[in-house]
Amino acid sequence: MKIAIYGRPFQPAVIPYVQELFDILEQQEVEIWVYHHFSEFLEGKIASRQHTHAFASYKDLPSDIRFMLSLGGDGTMLAAVSIIADSGIPVTGINFGRLGFLASINKDKIKDALAALLEGNYDIEKRVLLATYKEIGGQRTLPSLSFALNDMTVMKKDSSAMITVHAYVNDELLNAYWADGLIIATPTGSTAYSLSCGGPIVMPGSGNFIITPISPHNLNVRPIVLGDSSLLRIEVESRSDSFLFSYDSHTESVDTGAIIHIRRADFAVNLIRLKQESFFSTIRHKLLWGLDTRNY
Repeated sequence: MKIAIYGRPFQPAVIPYVQELFDILEQQEVEIWVYHHFSEFLEGKIASRQHTHAFASYKDLPSDIRFMLSLGGDGTMLAAVSIIADSGIPVTGINFGRLGFLASINKDKIKDALAALLEGNYDIEKRVLLATYKEIGGQRTLPSLSFALNDMTVMKKDSSAMITVHAYVNDELLNAYWADGLIIATPTGSTAYSLSCGGPIVMPGSGNFIITPISPHNLNVRPIVLGDSSLLRIEVESRSDSFLFSYDSHTESVDTGAIIHIRRADFAVNLIRLKQESFFSTIRHKLLWGLDTRNY
């Protein structure tokens, strides 16, 4: 069996858990492909790596790779998705971070989780992504990364003034938001930045996108849920000559005259979920729903 591993630099306290992971995979004679930057970071920190190879892109991986493991928090998981791109490789995460909506496997459960994963005892959830391109002077250009699993966000670049975000849905004006920015989230991303800005929780597979303003000046403006077949167009007015555009964990500066187009991507991410996991159990546990002595 062959699996891929993605990770980013971590604190020394995490090393025993990573060592346990590699030890189990070595015992099972699993052929391990480690992302090249992470492989360099592990040098001298992790022993028993005789069955490992390095890769820089999913194109370097063998065609029979079983799945990818992300080692870290949700941010690391999003970065892993950017590496997988449209390859269709299933992915799951072991949570070395804090909340862990995406990287849902607890680091204390590595042995049991790996047993289930290596036996194929899991389900695959198809998660939709957002796709984007920029239009500048009538010319279409792609940002450095043109898709996102969680959300895409336009934000003001400094702390001096709000921006005005003109949002169009299927070429019809939705609203001109006076705000610090605007979030366009998938159901997967509904429990991320959008949630912290007052957006609703949307169940994966609902066929929706969420548009959530960031600190709107018009207090009667609220988040809205749209069908994911909608085509979005974003135009920004600002006193600055540029604004920030983020897609998952990536951010870049964009000229104010640019137009941002956003729609559902043509491919989905294959997210691995263990049998005992579910969306509802995850939000109950992570968001502490029902944490009241009267419920027990």
